[in-house]
Amino acid sequence: MRPLEILIPSFLTLYLAWSHPRPLAVRLLPALALLVTLIHFAVEGYRWQMIPLYALASLLAISALTKIFGTSDWKSTASYLTLVLVAVSTALPILLPVPRIPAPSGPFQVGTRILEMVDESRRELYSGKDEPRRYMIQVWYPADVKATDDRASWMERADIFAPAIATYIDLPSFFLDHLALAQIPAYKNADVAASAEKFPVILFSHGWNGFNAQNAGQALELASHGYIVIGIQHTYGAVVTVFPDGSIAPNNPNALPSDADDPNYEEVARILAGQWAGDMSHTLDLILSADDSNPFASSVDSARVGAYGHSTGGGAAIQFCGIDSRCRSVLGMDPFMRPVSAEVIESGLPMPSFFMFSQAWADITDSKNNRLFREFNPHNQNNLGVIVIDGTRHYDFSDLPLFSPIAPQLGLKGPLNGKRVTEIVNNYLIDFFELTLRDNPSGLFDNPSPYSEVKVYQ
Repeated sequence: MRPLEILIPSFLTLYLAWSHPRPLAVRLLPALALLVTLIHFAVEGYRWQMIPLYALASLLAISALTKIFGTSDWKSTASYLTLVLVAVSTALPILLPVPRIPAPSGPFQVGTRILEMVDESRRELYSGKDEPRRYMIQVWYPADVKATDDRASWMERADIFAPAIATYIDLPSFFLDHLALAQIPAYKNADVAASAEKFPVILFSHGWNGFNAQNAGQALELASHGYIVIGIQHTYGAVVTVFPDGSIAPNNPNALPSDADDPNYEEVARILAGQWAGDMSHTLDLILSADDSNPFASSVDSARVGAYGHSTGGGAAIQFCGIDSRCRSVLGMDPFMRPVSAEVIESGLPMPSFFMFSQAWADITDSKNNRLFREFNPHNQNNLGVIVIDGTRHYDFSDLPLFSPIAPQLGLKGPLNGKRVTEIVNNYLIDFFELTLRDNPSGLFDNPSPYSEVKVYQ
């Protein structure tokens, strides 16, 4: 809960718990709680999880003021029953808090920009129209932040994204509306940091029905350590895409068969991965260009390019690095192998690679995905390892577990503590790119791992 949200139930609880007769200062606490509620509306912003507390503050303020200026004498039993109601009302905003992404640990402050991309050389495969491929990207980068720069939201157009995400994970559409209130420790359109050394570039590809900011915490961490990180919103594969002109592209379920046993699954999935890999190559074309419209033109090191992805995006990152020689290293998080072309699976990757699996995915040892990965992995020429993190599920590799302390019950994460998961994943992520793009050695990839939860993938 946010500071003012904590004050409201605190004042109400103190008032209700105080034994009769209450001194005047205590009897005024509900009115003070109501005043704090009004300030909270203006400063922190309304959210639906607080509605019971808003109502309770209003009713108790009226009741308390009536008692002060009137003659009514309510029984103390009513106060104790109301105290129970306060506890229930307070549980909602605690269980569904405004997500917080911690400040990154690197020396740089972070800026972020959102850009529309149009690739005239490729046609859109999933809109049903004859039009060029159009998609969005979000860039996180080392920044020189000014006092006038504004903090960035965790997701732009949360009014559209939040209902789409909630519906996808089988929650009521209004359930995640409070995500619009979440901010991240980054600044919108801040200047790129001045540096004698140019910054390596890392491309990120989200999963099926994901979105480009789903791993913002990792992007912030990397950017604070001197990387330019680009999250790509794969139109019609993302949960939804919103363009600057207001047009909306929902997920197209026909782009990836829902039936994993569909005999045409690999053929359809590989077309999708080819489109996503094309998005990554086209994005790299822009970021590495010397064009005046590229705000990163003078800051990017074109010789140091890495990629990583989650799930279907992990497969797309593998496909991209298998066909684009500019890629120097690749990391996959629960990489979905079925969309990867047969040529890449059979030849492997020549650049350094590293892969992380959740326990939930690794435990399905005979899945088609695991069989394909075991076929692919021996062909990689410079593989730094494949690990499994015990106590994790598929979405533990994203920011989604930040949605709620009951994220395990919602199916968004495994039982391993979220802070511990973040520590493990971020350390492997940063050390991998430090080693492969900056040649800074790390002992993290030696066996056994310093983390007891980390096992070697079998």
